[in-house]
Amino acid sequence: MLTAMAIGLSGGLLLAVPVSNLLGGHDGRENIAITNPFAAWSGIADQDILVVGTDVGGGNTDVIASLRVDGGITRITQVPRDSYIEAQGYGPNKINALYAIGGMDLLKRELSHKLGRPISHHVLVNLGAIRRMADAIGGIEVNVPKRLYYIDRSQGLYIDLKPGLQNLKGRDLEGFLRFRHDELGDIGRLERQQLAWQALFRKLTRPEHLVRLPALLAAAGKDLKTDLGPMELGGLITAMGTTRLDTRRLPGRPFMRHGISYWDAEWPRAADGGGGATQASPDPDRYRFLY
Repeated sequence: MLTAMAIGLSGGLLLAVPVSNLLGGHDGRENIAITNPFAAWSGIADQDILVVGTDVGGGNTDVIASLRVDGGITRITQVPRDSYIEAQGYGPNKINALYAIGGMDLLKRELSHKLGRPISHHVLVNLGAIRRMADAIGGIEVNVPKRLYYIDRSQGLYIDLKPGLQNLKGRDLEGFLRFRHDELGDIGRLERQQLAWQALFRKLTRPEHLVRLPALLAAAGKDLKTDLGPMELGGLITAMGTTRLDTRRLPGRPFMRHGISYWDAEWPRAADGGGGATQASPDPDRYRFLY
């Protein structure tokens, strides 16, 4: 799979990027116009793709987002991991529990229903892969908004980041993505993940890194799993390189139910009047909103 992916991406990117611009004095600080050789047949544009990031153990879904390349924009919609959901056949849960109890099919099914559009494919990335990929491109530049400090020896997690602009890679980047031990909890983590998405997007779409994508994916190894074929993945990545990034998270508010804290997400399907049933607002006799 990795060999086919490398061949497909290498061939496509060599066709897509003017080699003379890469070899001749171009400093890589401005994007070169890139033609996506896969777009005519890959069929990956205008489809929603589920991106799931798991912890090093592979059981907890720390990142849940939908990705869509549409009209010159790469749209990433983050779903808070504590979002309340009543999955058919499984009852009330936090959405980050669905992958562990029912796998990718259950997570796709429920998100397709809630977002009001089908989730056609998925990409599953372990944080171990993110560390190796970040190392391969020399890290990403992020403005850490405040001191982040947390130690969890059971997970081998050691986070100690000072505020300010800095280059993050390896375990520092993992800590930045996973930290949620402050007053904002998961919402603060989603905001920091947006900063990381934007920084990674800026760096990966530079021509000198686009041509290294096969090596980056090889670095991810078994910690990156997808039902996309090699050419579909090539079409998606090179298409993203010609777009601007728009990241957002599902709005909502926290509430308590039976002593457990959840996020009452405002799903697009309910907000835009899309077809089908929508989730009713929580019953005030059963829920206590936190603010």
